[in-house]
Amino acid sequence: MLNSFIYLSIISIALGNNIKDERLINSHITFAGIKFNVISNGNSSNRYIWLHGDEKTAKMALEHHIKRYSGLAFFIDNESREVPYKSTIIDPNRIFSRNGSYHALRKFKPGWAPGTLKKALDEIDDEREDFLNILMPAKGGLLISLHNNFRGYNVYKEKNKSQKTSIKANENPRDFMICTNAKDFEKLASGPYNVVLQNVLPENDDGSLSWEALRRNIRYLNIETRLGYLSKQKKMLKYIEETLD
Repeated sequence: MLNSFIYLSIISIALGNNIKDERLINSHITFAGIKFNVISNGNSSNRYIWLHGDEKTAKMALEHHIKRYSGLAFFIDNESREVPYKSTIIDPNRIFSRNGSYHALRKFKPGWAPGTLKKALDEIDDEREDFLNILMPAKGGLLISLHNNFRGYNVYKEKNKSQKTSIKANENPRDFMICTNAKDFEKLASGPYNVVLQNVLPENDDGSLSWEALRRNIRYLNIETRLGYLSKQKKMLKYIEETLD
């Protein structure tokens, strides 16, 4: 469960209290046994999250960015893609809905003793709401997730799930943005980077953070780059800050 002092201090930031001291403030919270280190800079409503421990370029890009721009940055405290949970491991970006959590829990452990899977799902449900109440920005704010790819994943694999696309001929297809807000898409589409709009919920929810943000009408962006392309990811983050209000 969340530490009550940290919970209250972060909530005060999230609600937009006047914070004149721009120095970084460090704290941490947990969700489903997963520790997230939280860095606060100033009083912006923007939120950032690094979810996969093996995507180190994304971590470095966010560390660089939060020192220069206001907001709350959440860093998972883990070295690999999956995290330990009870007697299995789970993808932390597949537990933002009950359906996603169900499949995440069964992926590496198909067989659960009677009643234990439901208990685990109920526990994740209880903690998820507290975590999301802190993570989600105030109305109008941005939630930005940073990811890296190293297995051939690219923007074309997102086309069938997208309502609009803007793919640039001179950009590597493995470097792209996903957004859930149509106005944000229109602004980003006129820029130099690949971007797709996904503002319709899928029939099969995989538990990813993007779909939960869309359900809550939160402006969400995923910045995806090739692993090791730190300069590219930092530039894309900076571009979003300078382009979106």
